[in-house]
Amino acid sequence: MTDRRPFLYDTHVELGARIVPFGGWAMPLHYATGTVQEHLTCRRDAVVFDVSHLGTVRCDGPGMYDAIQATLTNDLRKIGPGRAQYTHLLDDGGFVVDDIIVWWVGENEFDVMPNASNTAGVTDALPGQDVTNERCVLAVQGPQARAKVGLVDPRFAAVGRFRVERVDFRGVEVRVAGTGYTGEAGVELSVPNAAARELLLELIAAGVTPAGLGARDTLRLEAALPLYGHELTRSSTTLEAGLGWVLGWDKAEFRGRAAVVAERERGPRRHVTGVIAEGRQPLRDGAMVVADDVAVGALSSGNFSPVLERGIGMGLLNRVLEPETAVNIQLRGRDVAARVVALPFVRKAS
Repeated sequence: MTDRRPFLYDTHVELGARIVPFGGWAMPLHYATGTVQEHLTCRRDAVVFDVSHLGTVRCDGPGMYDAIQATLTNDLRKIGPGRAQYTHLLDDGGFVVDDIIVWWVGENEFDVMPNASNTAGVTDALPGQDVTNERCVLAVQGPQARAKVGLVDPRFAAVGRFRVERVDFRGVEVRVAGTGYTGEAGVELSVPNAAARELLLELIAAGVTPAGLGARDTLRLEAALPLYGHELTRSSTTLEAGLGWVLGWDKAEFRGRAAVVAERERGPRRHVTGVIAEGRQPLRDGAMVVADDVAVGALSSGNFSPVLERGIGMGLLNRVLEPETAVNIQLRGRDVAARVVALPFVRKAS
């Protein structure tokens, strides 16, 4: 099966992107400067990612609030129109079907943003319309993100953290949210396809560096942000990932609630844990973690940290290990010395 191409595919090729399969899409992995330099530019300045492979399910009309409130884990009563919220979709057993950002755009209008491969699962669970093919999503991230996006349109820069605004940008509606997945400040711009190339090129002209999904992954790992298919899966739980704050304990119902209430009472069987290698060897997901000569679980994510210049990883481990505990990571037939660290690995620059 051929991977889907984002609307801006040809533009990325013109900009020198290396294209790879990702979640059923053909997406930029990196551009000419490479993943490490793009990562460091995000930490120090500003980059733009095309994240149009993420889904958008538009839930517009009466009853949408109640449908989302009864289905997704977080509690919409904590926010209101013009705000964004991170949340989970669970199955009846309490396992994670997807992690999602909800943009509450207007009184009865929500953009529900699932991961690339999970849009159909969200449209099955909620009475919304899949509009993924109608728009592009550009994520501008980094300590200088707002300053530089403001050179294109000051109203983009004015949207605060986890806020959502509609902006009339040269005759088209751009939906702007103060969200992202790098651990840095920034905004995400949902723009109709017809204006997407123009907007991307103007961001680049304003000094924003294009970056690929390789850097987005190393950035989110340094920030200890969970990734669907790694820390969050259909065999892991919200509590195991240390994300109990996205469970709306005070609301009447959400899918999987009974299972997570039972899990809370007995305690999660695994715990998300961060490890850092003693050297530069990148760590990899699937590598076994050994403490006191006993295997305690496997890494769910692993890579090289461009900021720390060490291998780093996260795993769902069946023992609670305190920071500074020595561990061995069994990587490709050899042991890599590492230690447990408090998360996140790197805090944002600003």
